[in-house]
Amino acid sequence: MTALAETIAAQAELLEPVLTQDLSDPLAGIEPARRIWLVGTGSSQHAAELGAWMFGAWDREARWSSSAAFVTTDRRLDAEDAVVIISHTTETAFARRARVQALDAGARVVSITGRGRGWPEAIETVDAERSETYTASYLSALIVLARLAAGLGRAQFDERQLAELPERVGAAARAPVALGEPPPRLIVLAGAGPAAITAREGAVKLREAARLPAEGFEAEYLLHGSAVPLGPDDALLALQPGDDRFGLLGLLAGTAASEGLKVATVEEPDGLHPVLAQIPLTVRLQKLASDLADARGMDADKVIVDGWDDDRLWGAGNPG
Repeated sequence: MTALAETIAAQAELLEPVLTQDLSDPLAGIEPARRIWLVGTGSSQHAAELGAWMFGAWDREARWSSSAAFVTTDRRLDAEDAVVIISHTTETAFARRARVQALDAGARVVSITGRGRGWPEAIETVDAERSETYTASYLSALIVLARLAAGLGRAQFDERQLAELPERVGAAARAPVALGEPPPRLIVLAGAGPAAITAREGAVKLREAARLPAEGFEAEYLLHGSAVPLGPDDALLALQPGDDRFGLLGLLAGTAASEGLKVATVEEPDGLHPVLAQIPLTVRLQKLASDLADARGMDADKVIVDGWDDDRLWGAGNPG
């Protein structure tokens, strides 16, 4: 069994302690801020985007940014800004630079990292991932962000829903997505609202673990031109169509089927706020990526190989 498969199966247990961590210090740091920036790279960017949804009911400004965009945009930070840096390893070049810039500007910096990574202001979540297809670190960052939003009294979900997450994550890890054989060309994942972010995260996992061409879209964006070349060599995964109050995602799925695409639906049962539902929904896509990697004989634990494993690529943007 791969480290990826083992981690997915163990995530419910791994996430339990994250729900009870003491967050009083980071909450005290964020609460006085007039603006909050949520910053990350790759999957951590997706966590930042969902974090902005979680803080959406806040009476102050909350924005997400990729780490690279954050450091290349001229903005004046000060003590009225809180900057949440999401980086499991603390080794991501642009995330490191974003942290340094925020600290140098006198902003209120809170980080979300893995255990033992050495950033004194960090909320440390889970141990270092054993697979390069990251799973538990992403989910734990989402839980921390949800708890911060709830702790500030600005969340649209409550402690009862947060307490449900481990059980739901465990159930999702045991529920295979009924896709069957992957299509010859492309897997398209589409969602509406926060599920659009999960669509992009799921596409990354399919690319990393199973080496399958996959793309994630917001439903409206897919409609406006990107769906044009899709046909029988492709598949569409529709994420949480029941949460799309305008019904566009269901219409897209119906049209995709009529155009010969293989169509499957990935859903989390009702009862969670839509943004919290992304946590177990993501696990379903992690499980799909792991299963397809096994079926295709791919090493889901070693992702960055060959020419992509070049220090010049990974060092670009490092501070100092």
